[in-house]
Amino acid sequence: MTVVFRDRRDAGRRLAARLTHLAGNPRLLVLGLPRGGVPVAAEVAMALGAALDVYVVRKLGAPGRPELAMGAIASGGVRVLNESVAARLPPAILDEVAHAEERELARRERELRGERPAPAVAGRTIVLVDDGIATGSTMRAAIAALGALGGDRIVVGVPVAAPDTRCELLNEVEEVVCVATPEPMAAISLWYDDFTQTGDDEVRELLEQAARAGRGPAHPP
Repeated sequence: MTVVFRDRRDAGRRLAARLTHLAGNPRLLVLGLPRGGVPVAAEVAMALGAALDVYVVRKLGAPGRPELAMGAIASGGVRVLNESVAARLPPAILDEVAHAEERELARRERELRGERPAPAVAGRTIVLVDDGIATGSTMRAAIAALGALGGDRIVVGVPVAAPDTRCELLNEVEEVVCVATPEPMAAISLWYDDFTQTGDDEVRELLEQAARAGRGPAHPP
């Protein structure tokens, strides 16, 4: 098997080369899914001269069946429900799970973003980045949440994705940009030479570097 990317930084630079048509947009915002998507997103944001932030998503798993998603919550106070699943459960159960995940989401945001508020997304072009997509469940939750917040245009950008998942996501966003769509996909890690886990400290440092460079996620002009 041929290794496609040296590491996430290399993957981000190669992904950015396929997103140059978005450069120059003052309302462009690059959001990395934590944690592994943030180093990729940082390279994309730097190459495009765009704002960078992290976008935290928590799936709402059904009690006793965590793989069954009742919906998701995300940065910005958004709750998106999978009505076909949520309708079969008592509202109290949904609220209990949601409140627990909201506490965890708030904790994760404090760890990664500190006191900085969640980015303004309404009316912006958003590039949603991860280090790879297999089933796409987390990416779908993020897409739904950003749509609920009024994102004007959502582009999914990933170094590597399963071909079937990429095609499915094209039904949900305007554009899906991938460097590689191998068949079979197997594990995302197999397409990286170095797939070392991204730590919270690295995420925080990348966000702080972007802010110092004037590419923080503040409200656009």
